[in-house]
Amino acid sequence: MDTPAPAPVAAQVSLLEFPCAFPLKIMGRTREGFAQAVAEVVIRHAPDFDAATLEMRSSSAGNYLSLTATINATSREQLDALYRELVAHPMVAMVL
Repeated sequence: MDTPAPAPVAAQVSLLEFPCAFPLKIMGRTREGFAQAVAEVVIRHAPDFDAATLEMRSSSAGNYLSLTATINATSREQLDALYRELVAHPMVAMVL
C-alpha cells in the first residue's frame, strides 16, 4: 500500500495569523557588510521593514554576529521566500 505524499508547505495549516510581527534570527561570521546585506534581503521581501530596528549581538569571541529582524509578515509565502533567500546568501550561516 502506498503512503500519500506530504502536502506542499503552502497547503499545510499555518499556526500564524497574518499579518503579524515575526522575528527572524540570522547568523553569520562577523564581517563588514553583513548587516547591510541582510537588511537589503529583508527589505526586498518586507518593504516596510526599518533597517534601524535590526538588533545585533556579537558572539563572546566576536567571530559571529547574530541579527534579529522583526518584520510585519503578511503571508506564509512571504516568509518562505524570505527564508529561502536568506539561507542561500553566502554570508549567512543560519536562519531561525
